[in-house]
Amino acid sequence: MQISSRFTIALHIFAAMDVFGKDYKITSDFLAGSIQVNTVIIRNIMSQLRNAGLIKVSRGTGGAELAKDPEEISFYDIYVAVESIEDGKLFRFHKNPNPDCPVGRNIHLLLDDMLDDIQDAMEREMKRYTVADLNGGIEDLIGSETETTENQADAGSELPKSMDVVKETTESHSRAKAEI
Repeated sequence: MQISSRFTIALHIFAAMDVFGKDYKITSDFLAGSIQVNTVIIRNIMSQLRNAGLIKVSRGTGGAELAKDPEEISFYDIYVAVESIEDGKLFRFHKNPNPDCPVGRNIHLLLDDMLDDIQDAMEREMKRYTVADLNGGIEDLIGSETETTENQADAGSELPKSMDVVKETTESHSRAKAEI
């Protein structure tokens, strides 16, 4: 079992919207520069988030913004928006266990409730965390990173500014698109 990267990409989108939304338009090109995936993947995930009512997206280069307060959007809401779960079940069971085998005949009876309990526990934990938690955590990490960078700069060491890297990558993506 593995949850796809769509979930963590969606979380990255929300964190980037918080960190950069005051100063930059949050477009799929901009996000692709931060996440380092193709803009088509970003657009697809943003479409899923929009359809779930979690973000608003302006056509063209208008950018994206939250459709709700960060406290109102749980990790579970994001997970449901971007992950396709067959029949609402996280775990898929093999289709035809052998009914003539004592294990095959009883495996569903044994595991169905256990696996449902495991899924319920995961979903319950996801409901505990919100975009507000994500934003607070990323801001704390960036703040401590900034302090470290300032201390290193005081000591004569130069480090690139993370926003400059994102901006350069975004501009590079735009130039590449223009050349096509």
